[in-house]
Amino acid sequence: MTQNEKSLIVIVGPTAIGKTALAIQLARHFSTEIISADSRQFFKEMEIGTAKPSTEELAAVPHHFINSHSINTFFSTGDFENEALAKADELFKSHNQLLMVGGSGLYINAVCNGLDKLPDTDLTIRASLKERFAVEGLESIRQEIALADPEFYAKVDQQNPQRMIRGLEFYLSTGFKLSAYQTNSKKERPFKICKIGLNMDRNLLYQQINNRVDQMMATGLLEEVKELLPYKHLNALNTVGYTELFQYLDGVISLEQAVDAIKQNTRRFAKRQLTWFRKDPDTHWFEPDQYADILKHVQQAIKPVQ
Repeated sequence: MTQNEKSLIVIVGPTAIGKTALAIQLARHFSTEIISADSRQFFKEMEIGTAKPSTEELAAVPHHFINSHSINTFFSTGDFENEALAKADELFKSHNQLLMVGGSGLYINAVCNGLDKLPDTDLTIRASLKERFAVEGLESIRQEIALADPEFYAKVDQQNPQRMIRGLEFYLSTGFKLSAYQTNSKKERPFKICKIGLNMDRNLLYQQINNRVDQMMATGLLEEVKELLPYKHLNALNTVGYTELFQYLDGVISLEQAVDAIKQNTRRFAKRQLTWFRKDPDTHWFEPDQYADILKHVQQAIKPVQ
């Protein structure tokens, strides 16, 4: 087999749009496996609130990077780049095509384009910033990184504690701005990449999001969050579906308010995901029910060069 016969088919799009179902269809068609690029589904302790594939879906096609790590371990974008590329190299020995599916744009970008090589940072600074975040919350860290590296601050998700801490950790460790090191220089990969984006009418998507949250609550999300209450300070749990129920359990808001907030914050998250993915000109967009058109496009895109 020549190298140009190896292809990574990437499925992106907002939460609750049907990426998993499409990826399984394509993986079964190509008799291959799926690499998950969802930064929340890595964590084995977070099941219901991360909308992981069902037991049946996981049985239908081999999945990688689901339940692969603990919330107690620090798993960075760079770690995922290294581990996912190693897994892809292993799987390409027995498959010509692989699927990668997820809604975490940074992780997908890391595998497709690579991350910039950065100097090492001081892990004691990281630990102290995490402790500061646990005690003071995000706002003081956000204000400091806004002053230290306004270019980084303008581009990053300012609600994401891990990103905020990373930017400030880098600045305090090195004395340099993280933004100055982010050249976005694309690395060559030894396989083709075909990117499929899923989108649909926004009102329908928002209805699917609301329905999914109701389903999560019906299947025990509150009980899952109660069990994770001792770990609520961890970065992995500072995410939609968990922070709102922690507020309820702390007596800050009612359960009804918490559920409404999960729906609203998930809708906002979906909007941010679409904004991110639409910036990539290499992504070809379809609606979730256009399977025949998607398959035709993929087959054409991954056709070996003669």
